[in-house]
Amino acid sequence: MFRPIICWLLALFFLLAGLAHFTATDSFAAIVPPPLPFKHQIVQLTGAMELVFAIGLIIPRWRRLTGWLLSAYLLAVLPANIFMALEGMPLGSMQSPAALWFRVFLQLPLIALILWACGSLQRSS
Repeated sequence: MFRPIICWLLALFFLLAGLAHFTATDSFAAIVPPPLPFKHQIVQLTGAMELVFAIGLIIPRWRRLTGWLLSAYLLAVLPANIFMALEGMPLGSMQSPAALWFRVFLQLPLIALILWACGSLQRSS
């Protein structure tokens, strides 16, 4: 009963986050680690991915796969979050070093929540 509600809340979160990639592209591009080229395109691609993940979270038959793909995505963007915290780069209202590092440390519990809510860790019937 709680899992679908969590999936809908996560979908709303990733919908808003995905849209933010298109409305605050420069802010997100600033946190892309320096070795990576095409920063604005990366931000737009990751924003589009978050919008697709939001859709996958609300469609029951796609949830299990979405849980795995979204978890892999969150691990892939973790270096950008670490870079942001190391450099003390603000993102919106998140400016204090403690808030930036808290964001980094929330990644693993968020991944665990996604895998649980999507039923990604359950055996197929």
